[in-house]
Amino acid sequence: MLNALCDLPGVLVGHWTDALNGTGCTVVLTPDGACAGVDVRGSSPGTRETDLLDPTAGVDRVHAILLSGGSAYGLGAAHGAVRWLAERGYGLYTPAARVPIVPAAIVYDLAYNGSAVYPTDANAYSACESASASDDSRGSIGAGTGCTVGKLLGLANASRGGLGQASVTLAGGVVVAALLVVNAIGDIVDPTSADIIAGARDPASGQLADALTAVTARFDQFLFRRPPTRENTTIGVVATNLPLNKAQATKLAQMAQAGATRTTRPAHTMYDGDCLFALGTGGLDIPFELSLLGAVAAQVVAAAVLDGVRNASAGFGLPSASDLTPLPLGKVISEQ
Repeated sequence: MLNALCDLPGVLVGHWTDALNGTGCTVVLTPDGACAGVDVRGSSPGTRETDLLDPTAGVDRVHAILLSGGSAYGLGAAHGAVRWLAERGYGLYTPAARVPIVPAAIVYDLAYNGSAVYPTDANAYSACESASASDDSRGSIGAGTGCTVGKLLGLANASRGGLGQASVTLAGGVVVAALLVVNAIGDIVDPTSADIIAGARDPASGQLADALTAVTARFDQFLFRRPPTRENTTIGVVATNLPLNKAQATKLAQMAQAGATRTTRPAHTMYDGDCLFALGTGGLDIPFELSLLGAVAAQVVAAAVLDGVRNASAGFGLPSASDLTPLPLGKVISEQ
């Protein structure tokens, strides 16, 4: 087992990375189709084809999910995955042609080079070309390349985010796996130890600071002194080999978002575009309890969030989690 999304048979993952410019994209391929749902929880999302995943919509299969940097510019990269699938005969049947269904979500990583460099359809096509059934990449790769976390005190005092993966195999051969791209405004917390492992840093010492506790203590002045920006998002895919329908996939995405909530402080803000896709590949046909499946999915998502941050590399003047000393919740920086 890879402890990754590719632990699910029939799922391929590929990346395109521009480490110099701090951007990239990641594609999750399900060429034979997978039932999909989505939960858009943040209030500043950048997405494509999410309306199609509503349980009342007619199409019930997707052929890929694209996760991209580049903010709204990066949404255009999804066409590269569409083109790659179409060239190989994959997609929804129509009388004229097969049409690949490729929902997408983006993170904001324009802080390094503005809009000069962002993932394009050619880059997403390259990610598809590199996709494999044994990918276990994590950290500063693909859509996680330019990610940062802990921006309540400004980007200059943030830490590096990244791409993380996790999976679990349950009795009966049920697999639940996740791939998350972590670019949150909030601090990242290990819920088992109640330690902040990456996030906002004290401008004086450069070490971690419990930003939420600090700004709450001066709630009446914070938003006027340092208004947050809409440059944040945690996006990803959670998947299982069970035969979900669209309503079940939607509920799975909703429940799995609890994993991001447990590990991100605060999560799902007005300044985040948090979006989680859920896939049911249907390779295993056994009875299951959706509520229990959702609870497990939340644990896997939480593990993937922590994995992405812990495996990120320092860069662009910002440290990674491995450069920082974990901070117990409640430690407050001095008044600035």
